[in-house]
Amino acid sequence: MSSDPNQYPPQYQGGYTPPPPGYTPAPGYEPQQPYGYAQQQGYPQPYAAPMPTGTNGLAIASLVCSFFIPIVGVILGHIALNQIKQTGQEGHGLAVAGLVIGYSLIALGLIIACFYIIIIAAFLNSGAVTEGFLPLLGS
Repeated sequence: MSSDPNQYPPQYQGGYTPPPPGYTPAPGYEPQQPYGYAQQQGYPQPYAAPMPTGTNGLAIASLVCSFFIPIVGVILGHIALNQIKQTGQEGHGLAVAGLVIGYSLIALGLIIACFYIIIIAAFLNSGAVTEGFLPLLGS
């Protein structure tokens, strides 16, 4: 094969070539779109994905409340995750962050409360209450 552009038949270059001028198709024939092009009419277009309706308000409230009242932040976070799953709203990360911070602060509060209970129990069992404070009371 030579690369002469005047060679007959012309080499296939790819793509769609329109019919020559003056060409009339047979009766009842409709020309089809070349491959790779969308149909212009006759077929419905595919549905587009619905747009999210914004950030879930309970997810924002969960994040804010988890710093001040952690149990409320945890409850709001679970409700927000359920709503986000049903409605497709944004805010999944905010709800998860509210849950993580809320559970972390609850756990930290329980650890500190246990520590204080242990310290108070050790102080009461040491006898320091009866020996140390009774002379101060005047008994």
